Amino acid sequence: MTPEALFSLANMLAVLGWLALLAVPFRPAANLWLAGRIIPALLAAIYLVLIIWRLPGSDGGFGSLAAVARLFADPWVLLAGWLHYLCFDLFIGAWMCRHAAARDLSRWRVLPWLPLTFLAGPVGLLGYLAMLGRRQP
Repeated sequence: MTPEALFSLANMLAVLGWLALLAVPFRPAANLWLAGRIIPALLAAIYLVLIIWRLPGSDGGFGSLAAVARLFADPWVLLAGWLHYLCFDLFIGAWMCRHAAARDLSRWRVLPWLPLTFLAGPVGLLGYLAMLGRRQP
């Protein structure tokens, strides 16, 4: 399998989880199992394999921006970085849905933050946390 083919497969998996969250954000089958556990676990497992396989022999490192750029010059390591984003953003989106449901918030209060979390993870999380205002997280 090529990095491009695995990239496409991982993206399809993540989109499946996001569609479930958008369609039924407060249903445990969507926000706990599919988007909160199963898909993130699959993405994390692939990430782990890539990191064990490619990171030790890769040029670069985490000590400077230039070293990170050299590290991500390897397409497999770059793919691992992308899987990191897909996994964590989806996991956070599912957490936001569970958090809102546990506090009896309207689904309409969480739905606007899901696309932002999908596209720009920390921005969506920041928006959701700001929306909560003074409510306890």
